[in-house]
Amino acid sequence: MTVSGLEVTPVVQPALSHNVLDALRVMISTGRLQQGEHLKEAEIAQALGVSRGPVREALNQLANEGFVELRRHRGAFVVELTRADIIEVYTLRLALERLAVERTAERMTPELLAQMDAVLERMQRVNDGYEAQAVTRLDLEFHDLLYRAADHRRLENSWEHIRSQVEFFLNARNDSFRDFLQVGYAEHAELREVLAQRDPQLAAKAIQTHLEGAYHRLLTTHPQD
Repeated sequence: MTVSGLEVTPVVQPALSHNVLDALRVMISTGRLQQGEHLKEAEIAQALGVSRGPVREALNQLANEGFVELRRHRGAFVVELTRADIIEVYTLRLALERLAVERTAERMTPELLAQMDAVLERMQRVNDGYEAQAVTRLDLEFHDLLYRAADHRRLENSWEHIRSQVEFFLNARNDSFRDFLQVGYAEHAELREVLAQRDPQLAAKAIQTHLEGAYHRLLTTHPQD
C-alpha cells in the first residue's frame, strides 16, 4: 500500500487509534510525510488497512501535539515549521535538558560513559553523504542516555512527550546543514567530556551551548513566520 507514493506497512489488526497514531507520527517526524502535505483519511486508512475512524482519531491527536493542522472543510495537513514553533520547542527542551544533565553529572558511571562512547564512535563514522534521519537517530540516542541516567521518571516522561517534535526539527536542521561530523559529533564529544567531570553547573552551561547551536542554525532557515 502507498500514501503519497510511499510504501507503507499496514497496521496489524485489530486496528486501534494509537497504532495509527504511532505510524503517522513516525512518518511525519522522519520527513516521509512532508511539511504542508495533505493527509487524506481515506488514503491513509486504505494504506494502513484500517477504517477511517482510527485515522480520524489519530489526526485529531496529532493536531493536539502540533504535528497536524486541521483546516475547516479542507481536512488535515502536516504543519509547516514556523519560527514560533522552533522557539517554543527549543526553550522547553532547554529547561528539561538542563535538569537532565545536572542530575546525570551527579550520577556518572563508567558504564554510562561507555554507552556514550559507543554512540560517539558511530557518530564519528558518519560520512559527508549521510542521511539526515540517520544522524538524527544517533543524536537522539545520545540524549536518551542522559534522560535515563537522570533517574527522574517525570522528567523522562516529559522528554518522551516532546521527543517526536525534537526529531522533526532535528531532521530539518540536519537536512539544511550537512555538517554533523564537523559540528554535531564535536559538540556531543565535548558534552561527554564535561559530564565526565561530574560538575552539574558545568554540565548545565555545556548543554545550553550545545542546544543553542542547532537552534540558531534552524532559525536562519525561518527568518520570519
